[in-house]
Amino acid sequence: MKRFIPLGIFLVIVMVLAVGLTRDPAKLPSALIDKPLPQFTLPGLYQPEQVVVSDELGGEPWVLNIWASWCVACVAEHQVFLDWKQADPALRLVGLNYKDDTTQAKQWLQRLGGSPYDHIAVDQVGSLGIDLGIYGVPETFIVSADNFILHRFAGSVTEQDVQELLAPLLEQERAR
Repeated sequence: MKRFIPLGIFLVIVMVLAVGLTRDPAKLPSALIDKPLPQFTLPGLYQPEQVVVSDELGGEPWVLNIWASWCVACVAEHQVFLDWKQADPALRLVGLNYKDDTTQAKQWLQRLGGSPYDHIAVDQVGSLGIDLGIYGVPETFIVSADNFILHRFAGSVTEQDVQELLAPLLEQERAR
């Protein structure tokens, strides 16, 4: 009987892993949905003396994208945001450079065709990331005009995600 205990433990671990692998990481729930965006004041990427303040970002719906130059998945996503911004010039897109070296972040943006962001805040210690409950980068949030979090998207955003999910959510909020 004692020799079956390791087999039982192994089977439980396999079942837990099997269930975990079937879940879509982009659909991870967020406790902040329909709650205020955590307030922040962070330095800007290009001009650190010009801070990005959460209270100044409201007024119309906007998108917060969390990225880093060391993030492999952020490379493909970056072109998606460039294309979205070109297709919708009214898109208010704020970047949050997360736990990154600012020189490398600037070089990364230049190498990938420029910045689609209206503002880029720098979160070198990760405090805003913790307040937002992010699991890693990239992550994207749709934020209402009054700075409430409406939707959280974990993982790299694709063109299909923009067309089928994010842009319609933003348009719905703009229509309010």
